[in-house]
This record gives sequence, structure tokens and C-alpha cells, in this order.
Amino acid sequence: MAAPLTGRKVFLIAAAAFGVIIGVNVLMAVKAISTFPGLEVPNSYVASQVFDAERQAQEALGWTLAHSYEGGALVLGFRDRDGRPVQVERLSATLGRTTEAADDRHPDFTWNGADYVAEEALAPGKWMILMEAFAKDGTRYHQRLDLFVKG
Repeated sequence: MAAPLTGRKVFLIAAAAFGVIIGVNVLMAVKAISTFPGLEVPNSYVASQVFDAERQAQEALGWTLAHSYEGGALVLGFRDRDGRPVQVERLSATLGRTTEAADDRHPDFTWNGADYVAEEALAPGKWMILMEAFAKDGTRYHQRLDLFVKG
């Protein structure tokens, strides 16, 4: 014969259910805070004030940028209005996951006469490249590129 359902048992069942819910919420909040990579810009108001001027200067360069990843090589290809390769004055990039900063790295790109290539071993999944290049005249060209590595 089963034991009767008492008020004490109902309270324990309800407390256990709410305990699980609260525990999961606390765990998710801790994970969200501990993996947050930070802000994109230190001051969004200041960034908004120069956004249009930077965008117009970048568009005036007339560059297009293609990116790919195959066989362990990350490739960035800058092209001018006529489709010719562009060699930039300076190039830097941060390569990482979109959700956390633990896998962030800074690839060392080399110019091969047509493109910039960096050897990188990337695990399957979604990656992003925060790329910043400068033209010979000092104009900044920057983009966030999404990259999906098949596995």
C-alpha cells in the first residue's frame, strides 16, 4: 500500500521543482557572465558620432573583401574597384568564437602577391574575424566577418 500524499510531501515536491528552476537560472547567469567577451566599443555614443565619416572614408576606398578557410589556411582577399588585388599598409585581425573570448587568437597574415594568408587550425563551428586594415593613405578599413568551418 502506497503512503498517503501529505502536505509535507507536496511541499517537498514543490520546493524541489523550484529549486531545480532556480539552480538552472543561476547556472545560466554565471555562464553568461563568465563567457561574455566584453563590449564592442568603449563608448557607444562617441562611436556613433564618427560612424558615418568612417563609413564614407571606407567606401571611398572602393575595396571589396572576400574571406575563406580551407585546408588549414585562412584567406583574406582585398580587391579594388577594378578587381585587382590590394596590398594594405597594415593588417590585424582577431579570430574567435562569436559567443566567448576563450578561443580568441590573432592570426599572422602574410601577403602572397594576391591575398593575405594565415595558417590556422580551426575546430568546426561558427567563427568570426574582427579585421582592421589600413590603406597607404592611413584610411581605416574594418569589418566583422562571419566564418563557418565545416567538420
